[in-house]
Amino acid sequence: MILPDSFLFVISLADTGAVLFLLIYFIITLSDLECDYLNAQQCCSRLNQWVLPKIIAHVFLSFLLLVHGHWILMLINLPMAGWMAYEIVSVPSGNLGVYDPTEIHNRGQLKRHMRDCMVYLGYYLVFFFVYLYCIIVSLLKGDPINMKDEGEIITEF
Repeated sequence: MILPDSFLFVISLADTGAVLFLLIYFIITLSDLECDYLNAQQCCSRLNQWVLPKIIAHVFLSFLLLVHGHWILMLINLPMAGWMAYEIVSVPSGNLGVYDPTEIHNRGQLKRHMRDCMVYLGYYLVFFFVYLYCIIVSLLKGDPINMKDEGEIITEF
């Protein structure tokens, strides 16, 4: 292992928290487009610049979990990484990115993007608390209070 488990889960929690804030930004920007506070060009240019960092953060987290041997967490993270990769690969040629200003109002694309952001938000919110639980478990894995005998607590370090 490269890092202790507690530090790994702190990084995981920070990564997931950053992606949560990013997804809230996505939802706010898409709702501004829906309410006509932004035009499609502004909205899509703002969102497309954050698609790749979101994927990189998720793949980095999956890689860290793989290196440290947390197979179950890594396997649970793989479908979301695959879905994000599919989103980028399935962008038609000629589009500016995942969010295209010429097509965002066609065929319910705006509703689909909003739905996807809500699914991502729910996923990352659940995993935020999973990583928080993992931090607590990893910190308590050792003996948090050094006991010499049954009733005596050692206070020296």
